[in-house]
Amino acid sequence: MTHRKTLRGRWPAVVAVAVLVAAAAVGTRAEQTPNRGVTNIVLVHGAWADGSSWSKVIPLLESKGYHVDAVQLPLTSQADDVGAVQRAIARVDGRLLLVAHSYGGSVITQAGNDSKVAGLVYVAAFAPAEGESPFDLAVSDPTPALQQLQQDQFGFLKLTPTGIRDDFAQDLSDSEKTVLAATQGPTSIASLSAAVTTPAWRNKPSWFVIAAHDRVVAPTLQVMFAERMNATTITLSSSHVAMLSQPYAVASFIRRAARDVQ
Repeated sequence: MTHRKTLRGRWPAVVAVAVLVAAAAVGTRAEQTPNRGVTNIVLVHGAWADGSSWSKVIPLLESKGYHVDAVQLPLTSQADDVGAVQRAIARVDGRLLLVAHSYGGSVITQAGNDSKVAGLVYVAAFAPAEGESPFDLAVSDPTPALQQLQQDQFGFLKLTPTGIRDDFAQDLSDSEKTVLAATQGPTSIASLSAAVTTPAWRNKPSWFVIAAHDRVVAPTLQVMFAERMNATTITLSSSHVAMLSQPYAVASFIRRAARDVQ
């Protein structure tokens, strides 16, 4: 009886020691495990669009536990657009993945030099090198959408309804095309013609979604960008707006990048 009482008296202390030993072992393993992956994702839209262009992808990422912030670019100048992304980066607690579509790729190429940015994902996007601008790159490999741009007296461009329907989003429904045409963000010539000075993809891991039927950013240009940056790449049978026409594939690819980034 005395022996059993002694064991019972010591049992809480024995359990406490075991818990401490186990916690120490877990802590040691955690210290030895490389810091992989991020849970913060900042999405950047392109020209003639806004943050809602990610409306199908956002719920798919959030449902898997990612914290998502979709930036609203002013589309007034490269400096203004980069500033909007830098403010979004500053709001994020911890490391993050920058994801961009179209012209937004030029923006994250510049803004992605922030130390909090762990990697870059381009979706049918421009990825300029030093001294290159989206406008110059587009002219070097022209697509049908260039013929559907209309300039206003303030130096901003919009796509015609035909451009939206036939070149920007040819694989979406009629109702989606109507919404895109009505909500497209007028984009300044100054934004599109500004050259990148320090491309972040030279020092950050990159991923690229090539849109095989893109009539805005030439697929041949996209292949060149992806190869030049040695990006992990997938090719989708989609229009320029791959994140709207194939949101599950795009969201899955973004999750893969977020998981694999060092």
